[in-house]
Order: sequence, then structure tokens, then C-alpha cells
Amino acid sequence: MLSKYIDAALRRAHYEILPDGEGYYGSIEGLQGVWSNAESLEECREELRSVLEEWIVVGLRLGHKIPVVDGITLEVQEVA
Repeated sequence: MLSKYIDAALRRAHYEILPDGEGYYGSIEGLQGVWSNAESLEECREELRSVLEEWIVVGLRLGHKIPVVDGITLEVQEVA
């Protein structure tokens, strides 16, 4: 489920070339605070994946509602 969520979210990613040869910027619409920048597009993609993974873990640990992406929901369920 987690891998499917990450893959779906990354399909929504938007990348831009920064001015003056400063590299690339990437973000995922609807996921506040999930962005990256790097010298190459591939590095930007890898960094964005890492940021997304950390954002999910921190969000779940803090009890934040993680937005639904392509019908995929992530939530912590308590076990009795």
C-alpha cells in the first residue's frame, strides 16, 4: 500500500528548470511541504521521493491526515 501511494504521488510530480543554471525544482501538488531541488533532474526526482517518504512517516507519527492520492488512503489503525 505504501509503495503504491508513493508511486501514485510521484506521478503527480511537477519539475521545473531553475533560472541561471541553478538546477531543478520538483514538487507534488496537494502535498504541502513536499518539494526538492538538485543539480540534475534525476537527483531532484530521487530527493523528492526521499522527502515524500519522510513526510509520510512524520505525518503518520504525528497523527496528521495524509491526503488521498488516486484513491489510495494511508492511515494508522489502532490494534486492540
